[in-house]
Amino acid sequence: MPEPAPIFPVRRAHLEALTGDLGILQHAAGTVPDLAHGYCTDDVARALLVDLLHARVVGWEPIAASAGRSLQFLLEALDVGEGRFRNLRRADGSWVDGSGSEDAHGRAMHALGETIRRTPDAAARERAARAFTRALPAGLALTAIRARAAAMLGCDAALRGGGVGSALPAAYRRLSGGLRRTFEARGYVREWPWPEEALTYENGLPAQALIMAGSRLGDADAARTGLRVLDWLLAVQTLPDGRLSPVGCHGWWPRGGARARFDQQPIEATALLLAADAAYRTTGRERYRAAAEHAYAWFLGANDVGACVADPDRGGCHDGLTPHGVNANQGAESTLMWLLALERMRALRAIGSHAAPHAAPSDGGPPRPHHVSVKRLA
Repeated sequence: MPEPAPIFPVRRAHLEALTGDLGILQHAAGTVPDLAHGYCTDDVARALLVDLLHARVVGWEPIAASAGRSLQFLLEALDVGEGRFRNLRRADGSWVDGSGSEDAHGRAMHALGETIRRTPDAAARERAARAFTRALPAGLALTAIRARAAAMLGCDAALRGGGVGSALPAAYRRLSGGLRRTFEARGYVREWPWPEEALTYENGLPAQALIMAGSRLGDADAARTGLRVLDWLLAVQTLPDGRLSPVGCHGWWPRGGARARFDQQPIEATALLLAADAAYRTTGRERYRAAAEHAYAWFLGANDVGACVADPDRGGCHDGLTPHGVNANQGAESTLMWLLALERMRALRAIGSHAAPHAAPSDGGPPRPHHVSVKRLA
């Protein structure tokens, strides 16, 4: 394996440049935020995840205002009557009419769960817990696989943080069992073990959620399903020399059709990194650690074009990898995907390659042994 790609200090210059009065703005022209497209709940939720991870490195005080702004956005996005999150918000603060997407709901639940788990601010934890509880019934009704997976990650984090109520473990099991059955319903079709007719975006997310649920809930079937799906995703998106080559967004990959090579997007690399990280922490298998390293290196030039997609000096990231280089724009989603990838790799590197087995997986703890061994909730 080549020399690992470097780990960089926390840089928030571009994140701060993209932040408006209410949270992070969706789009940018180059590095300049585009006010015309306003805000979206998906990106604000991701920004809150990044804040919570950055706080582990630089402390809570420099992050508190940003995290508080994002949390307030999510609280305002929640339609308490329907228990669903609105998604699109104009730069003036008004909401675009219509219900939010299922993905926005799942991602907001994930961010709230991580807030419950990680924030040192007791008042913020309580507010996040109330909103999470109100959003949980609608979370159980989600049908999109990525939305359900994100809601599962929120449940996992909320359980680790405590204080959400006795009904949460059963809800988590229901979500996990439903997503597992969605994948199992296909049977094990080696050439296409995916429950949709096309491979599109953030494909590592359901695998990550199933692997983590298997570990947290003591469900070996969920863990095995997640690992099987991840193995396939890695196999079909890794070049012979180990470089990651994610499915491109210009046509995606329809079942039985041609796979789009470009434009490759940062969200794909990060989703695979996070899934591989979860697999390594659950199984201890070095090949998953190596897969996470390859996904991280994709941002820094180990890709089909040899171009650096991330901008580590400013903490920004280009919106995609084209046949001719990088997309010049550095919007919210791509920037947040780079920052998430960097922090997960920072934590993974901190584990070390000779960690003791048998400990439960966590952000900083050692991995489990090589067999799929899972811990049941009390």
